[in-house]
Amino acid sequence: MIRRAFRGGIHPPGNKHLTKDKPFSNLSIPQICYIPMQQHTGAPARVCVALGDNVGQGQMIGEADGLHSAHVHASIPGRVVEIARHPTIHARDAECVVIELQGSFSSSNRNDSPGWESRPKEEIVQKVIAAGLVGLGGEAFPTHVKLQPPHDKPVDTLIVNGCECEPYLTVDDMLMQSHAAHILMGTRMAMKALGVQRAVIGVEDDKPSAIAALRAALKETAPPEDIQVRPLRTRFPQGEEKQLIRGILKRTVPSGGLPVDAGVAVQNVGTVYAIYEAVMFDKPLFERYITVTGTCVKNPGNYKVRIGTRIADILEECGGLTGEPAKIIMGGPMCGITIDSMEVPVVKGTSGLLFLTQDEMVPDEYRACIRCGRCVAACPMGLLPHELGNAIERNRFDRAGAFRPFDCIMCGSCAYVCPARRPLNHFIRRAQDELRRVPPAQGED
Repeated sequence: MIRRAFRGGIHPPGNKHLTKDKPFSNLSIPQICYIPMQQHTGAPARVCVALGDNVGQGQMIGEADGLHSAHVHASIPGRVVEIARHPTIHARDAECVVIELQGSFSSSNRNDSPGWESRPKEEIVQKVIAAGLVGLGGEAFPTHVKLQPPHDKPVDTLIVNGCECEPYLTVDDMLMQSHAAHILMGTRMAMKALGVQRAVIGVEDDKPSAIAALRAALKETAPPEDIQVRPLRTRFPQGEEKQLIRGILKRTVPSGGLPVDAGVAVQNVGTVYAIYEAVMFDKPLFERYITVTGTCVKNPGNYKVRIGTRIADILEECGGLTGEPAKIIMGGPMCGITIDSMEVPVVKGTSGLLFLTQDEMVPDEYRACIRCGRCVAACPMGLLPHELGNAIERNRFDRAGAFRPFDCIMCGSCAYVCPARRPLNHFIRRAQDELRRVPPAQGED
């Protein structure tokens, strides 16, 4: 029996039918790539190539700047034609290395590395660092940091997130169906790096083919007992780390804490697949799978794309649009980021591109809070979103801090159920930004 595992949450229309059964296709190699140095949580990478340099596919072009950073690699072979500011998902003008396609492709990064089981865990971590891996579920946190928890916070379980609870997106579902055995191998590599003996892959029960593929692959591996595939009830935001931990292990991450505070490490299925490629083939993260979808996309589907490919080029490869989109979102409709330029490139954390029509949009006008309590019932973190929204609307940041805005996971459930259409996510994000700027008053903790 599959039980509801966390409080609150919502069940928005999945709208996954557009791409659910479409296998991966490779998009054409772009003639030019705009590769940002900021593709991850933490400090941007430092450019380590010069204008006019010839680079090979997979060559490092940006060096990690500290522990919480990640290397950046060339997605295509070619010549560095520009190092300039360019629109990205993180900024209207961010530092990018622009590469024009030239020369030939090399297979130098596809050397099979058997026998990884007998190698020290430090070697796995070093391969992950060299490959520039970050979380591929959206947050893009440097993977090597999660694989090295603090000594005073031991981890005993790895949870692999295969929920993909965002509407429209199907890339993780197809990845589990297509590469189940490789995902299991990447999971075991992550387990070795962490020094844990147990892993659980959580998958929402609206993905029966993915669950079946993982279980079939698990039966063919040894030992199968160290990894469990756990179906979970389909409910947004089941894929958030804290909800996964609660649902699978019945553990609670403390307020202001991280998964390691509950003895857990969480990785996305796409991330463990990238770990597999990095360890087995020394392959840097210069390409990834994404979902391109929306009712106005001529050929929606699941595609492999090169990091740095512009949205305009991807859309052209997908046959273009059948109508004018009212909104373009990088990611899903609940937690994704709205973008206003087709020049923005795909980055490591891009799980999908969503093109919404005007008919699918919610009016921007909102009204005063009617104190119905729906946002409170929907909040998976047990917060009072209406109180936070009311305080921020009145610029009462002194009151907002009492309602735990930093415990918000920005899932958007509160705004989704609000009959007054209040932009509660926006209010709470503003509260977080303002409270980070203002130091606590003297005498406060």
